[in-house]
Amino acid sequence: MSKLVRLAVHFILCFIGVFLVSAGIRFLAIRLDWARLLTMQPEALQNEVAVAAQWALSFSLYCSIILSLCFISRERVFALLAIPCIAVLAIGLTYGACYGLDTLGSFILGKRTTPPVGGPGLILANPIRPTGTAVVLLDGPARPGGARIIINFDRPMLYQETFPGKDAFPSSIPLAPIGGEESPWLFNSIAIDLRLSAENIQRLYNEGLMPFLVYTGALIVLLISFLFIMDLSAWPLANFFLCCLAFRGVLALETLLHTSDIQNFFNSYLQNYLPVSVVVPMLFCVAGLLIYLYTFLVYLTRRKTSNEI
Repeated sequence: MSKLVRLAVHFILCFIGVFLVSAGIRFLAIRLDWARLLTMQPEALQNEVAVAAQWALSFSLYCSIILSLCFISRERVFALLAIPCIAVLAIGLTYGACYGLDTLGSFILGKRTTPPVGGPGLILANPIRPTGTAVVLLDGPARPGGARIIINFDRPMLYQETFPGKDAFPSSIPLAPIGGEESPWLFNSIAIDLRLSAENIQRLYNEGLMPFLVYTGALIVLLISFLFIMDLSAWPLANFFLCCLAFRGVLALETLLHTSDIQNFFNSYLQNYLPVSVVVPMLFCVAGLLIYLYTFLVYLTRRKTSNEI
């Protein structure tokens, strides 16, 4: 029982610690971009705090589960008690984080003095001079200092990741490919998948308790099922990296299953049999149960072999 209590404390501390650290690092990265701006709006600051916290939600969920799996393997905690404990704590902490993000979003909306006009892709142009400069706000008026495209009549289009200041001339901005990033592709892809996962979890929270519990519970069941990887070899570090690769695969699969093409496929072929909203959680549950069955059969085989010896 003491190991189970230590596991619960370990999971809670890991979830909260990873959430705060990852949200802080994300916010600092955004804050460094702001250092190049000459003007900042309080609404933009509050909005970026919410964006950083939302990005950290999915990252903290994945990291806390994999660290808890390492704890279970190292301390030899009884799996039939450890798995429900982690599942309940993960669902509870994720729900609490979503509640906090929803409260923070409501606070930001309440603090706005003027409602934004338009959305992402808003085009600012002078109708009197159609051959003049036009600006496309890729993030919309909610982030006026965010990414934008400068369009001139006699020049190539210019992409700005951030607004360098009201006194800067477009001709002084270096050319950059649209969507170009300086970070490696691997890190960018992981960051994008984590953001999409966190946005999906927050959307399900806004839809109601039952959709949130169904999807989050199925995802957690699948993630915890990779406990067997921690005992594949005698080198714990190798098992940890293998589990990280498995979790990366689940994160990529989660993003893939929520793309418009896959959702349209589910809607076309399964709308008469199953609600589309339960297809992805069902796939997660089936995959997790198959992995649990495999783990149980391997356990029985090893136990039988040890008894024969």
